[in-house]
Amino acid sequence: MGPQPVAMHPVLACADAVEAALKDVAGVDPGFMRTGEKAEALRRLDRLESQLAALRMRVMATAEEVAETTADHSVATWLAAESRTDPRDRAGELGLARSLERRWTRLGAAVADGSVHLAQARVIAHALEDLPEAEVGPEVLVKAEEALIGYAATYAPRALRRLGRRILDVAAPEVADQAEGRALAREERRAAAVTSLSLRRLGDGTTRISGRLADAMADRLRTYLDAYTSPRHRTVVHQDPGEPVSPRRRLGQAFGTFLEAADPARMPLHGGDATTVLVTVDLRTLQSDLAGVGLVGEEPISAGQVRRLACTAQIVPVVLGGKSEVLDLGRASRLYSPAQRKAMAVRDRRCRAEGCTIPAAWCEAHHANTPWAKGGLTDIADGVLLCAWHHHRAHDDRYDARRLPEGDYRFHRRT
Repeated sequence: MGPQPVAMHPVLACADAVEAALKDVAGVDPGFMRTGEKAEALRRLDRLESQLAALRMRVMATAEEVAETTADHSVATWLAAESRTDPRDRAGELGLARSLERRWTRLGAAVADGSVHLAQARVIAHALEDLPEAEVGPEVLVKAEEALIGYAATYAPRALRRLGRRILDVAAPEVADQAEGRALAREERRAAAVTSLSLRRLGDGTTRISGRLADAMADRLRTYLDAYTSPRHRTVVHQDPGEPVSPRRRLGQAFGTFLEAADPARMPLHGGDATTVLVTVDLRTLQSDLAGVGLVGEEPISAGQVRRLACTAQIVPVVLGGKSEVLDLGRASRLYSPAQRKAMAVRDRRCRAEGCTIPAAWCEAHHANTPWAKGGLTDIADGVLLCAWHHHRAHDDRYDARRLPEGDYRFHRRT
């Protein structure tokens, strides 16, 4: 009697069946499905996708010997190389797989049967691991795990994260407040440990800023930037008329305005002096209406931008004569004082561009009659309030500005 064929493992048989089923529908056009059928298909396919991912992770949790055959660090790095995916994503999956396999087995079973989505499982496992096991004991952990699995039938990951923070109110109310305080402290320490920020020049006049901030820090930044986006008015300072505005672009422009408004007097000393940005420009370029360039440090900036920044930004212009001698290192009175701005707000009430309704609180003080760069005085009679959009237009050589009898300014694009 010959050798008996080795039976295929059920996991591989499942993979064969799924692959065959996908081939069967590869040429099917879902556009012909009825609305109810599409809704049912989306629900079931999403659940199956999560279950397949959970099955893959169960295999990963027991497959360390696979990495040994190729000398990889782990099965996660091996699978990342095989599938040409990010090793960090695979490492995260492996960590969750081990957690579901060895510790949170009830949660693992719920993921396997499709009652808990994988994204929910990540949040639940994280919440459970944050609980102080030594203080609450294993029975409380079981109650917490079961409660969060139950909540997954109703709540999405973000809501589950909030519920996970307060899960001891259900599982062990007698220690909930103290445990939450310690959990928040641990979370803050983790956030501080991973906080980072990088700036990389791209070589096209822009710099890519990327980083990771604690939620509290990010909330503060967002609050400050929201103050500059003027949410009641859909305008962006560098936007051309008719150009669509994305929220990300609006936030980026607000960041630039935020930096311009920063007060050097309240910053740390740098090199023995208050932190100051110097803009270098020659006198002829500053006083002319022609295009030209200045320098912020060693980086070029248009003369029009220098003239605009001289009105409102906390920036010192270094004005050079014909032989590059320093003629003027800023004038102490080039910026309007808070009292002057209040007086102009009472007088102007809003942006004085014709038809603009942005209130004075959102506006910037502009040297209207004689530009500061040409010797204009920083007094109320010489100033006018303009919103950020119209202030940029006032310093844009593509536009003319004409004062109307009632005191408003009419902008017209040159042809």
